[in-house]
Amino acid sequence: MRQSTPALLIIDMFTLFDFPEADQVKPKALQAAGKIAVLARRFRERGNPVIYANDNFANWQMDFKELVILCLATEGESSAIAKLLQPQRGDYFVLKPKHSAFLATPLPVLLAKLGVSEIVVTGMTAESCITATCFDSNAREYNTVVVEEAVAGIGSRRRTALRLLEDSKAARVLKLESYLHTRSSR
Repeated sequence: MRQSTPALLIIDMFTLFDFPEADQVKPKALQAAGKIAVLARRFRERGNPVIYANDNFANWQMDFKELVILCLATEGESSAIAKLLQPQRGDYFVLKPKHSAFLATPLPVLLAKLGVSEIVVTGMTAESCITATCFDSNAREYNTVVVEEAVAGIGSRRRTALRLLEDSKAARVLKLESYLHTRSSR
């Protein structure tokens, strides 16, 4: 069996939290950012791709670097998360117009060029963009993993979304330590 080449996909973590129910997501997003930072460090150490897929707030004249700068300059969780997850040299990014990181983005071409067969999905929110991306990833026959502590969402909706992903076999939902242990033994 061919060894799986993993990519870390970080979804929508650069945000101004200016959407309905943002106050419910902020604390969970900050917690998830800490876990994503651990994963990103591990991926970079192993030479595996780290890919950011982010909304651009419907500002079609803003690029990803401007988005990061804007979040860094915004007080509170936006800045704290941006500091934790600042892209590093060699990371990749795609801007997405809707929920799924695959919809109308170059992500499928990028993954093919990088030889990726496993996508580790992190970010926010579980009940929206994470779920849409995982179903699209599974439909494209990627080995899709969601690291539970690295995904933010709103209370019971988050839990329901993660259960749906696992029950439907759209993604394996693993604890951070379990994923790190599994990858280190390969």
